[in-house]
Amino acid sequence: MSWNEVVLEVNYAQTVLFSDALLAAGAMAVTVEDADEGTDAERPIFGEPGADSEEHVWQRSRVIALISADSDTQHMLSLAAKESGMDSIPPFLVRAVPTKDWVRETQEQFDPIHIGKNIWVVPSWHQTPDSNGIVLQLDPGLAFGTGSHPTTRLCLEWLEENVASGQNVLDYGCGSGILAIAAAKLGAVSVDGVDIDPQAIATARENAAENQCDIAFYLPDPFSEKAKNRQYDIVVANILSGPLQQLAQIITSRLKPGGKLVLSGILDWQENDVISAYAPWLVLTPYQYSDGWVALSGIRAERT
Repeated sequence: MSWNEVVLEVNYAQTVLFSDALLAAGAMAVTVEDADEGTDAERPIFGEPGADSEEHVWQRSRVIALISADSDTQHMLSLAAKESGMDSIPPFLVRAVPTKDWVRETQEQFDPIHIGKNIWVVPSWHQTPDSNGIVLQLDPGLAFGTGSHPTTRLCLEWLEENVASGQNVLDYGCGSGILAIAAAKLGAVSVDGVDIDPQAIATARENAAENQCDIAFYLPDPFSEKAKNRQYDIVVANILSGPLQQLAQIITSRLKPGGKLVLSGILDWQENDVISAYAPWLVLTPYQYSDGWVALSGIRAERT
């Protein structure tokens, strides 16, 4: 696979949110540099403890995103800019990068991750921790979701607290399949996953097989055909706030009366917009906040 680097300059106040949003939109990796490096304006400090004023951070950051050469760069940047509160996409440069096994190079940076009380996300090249916990064997790859991002961690923690034996679960926007696999290992009797990306579906199926989990993963149209009226005890959707709002009626229609919903991929300042979008069907409240992100949860009312 061929890869490109997309290079942009971003104001210091938008750097973290924009970098997170790029990853959520499909970037393989994001690095941040001082855009004034090598000039008189270069600053040696960024993000150190106590860096609470403009004098202690880079005024201009160079954000470099690694993306597949087949990606729709304009669409990805548009999503990231919107999700991080920008009025428009900053000027950017796209440059080809030498052919390497970037997936494997990235994998080498990942160690086992402990999440919640009893969940471990373990890459295949590491030994399984000596623990009685839930182990999700998952290698970083092209589909989003390895447990390291706050949005994924929030969902995993919520699932650990809420999945009960015998329930059925829908992972809407399944990415790597990590949340669907976690639900299955936490006791769900039936788990389905849906995603618009064929690569994500292929990766999720491989990951489920590796974890010995029987999970059905679908693209949207086959899912609508095969599970037209199916409803679930739990629906989890870790995508972005824009799609979450657009899909509010579709997502909530998949909940049984009394079923539980958890949404993630939401920046904390987008919280009220998402809550309002779901208000006609259920009341959402914050579950937890983490690094500028929030997970929202709610219960669909029982029929009267």
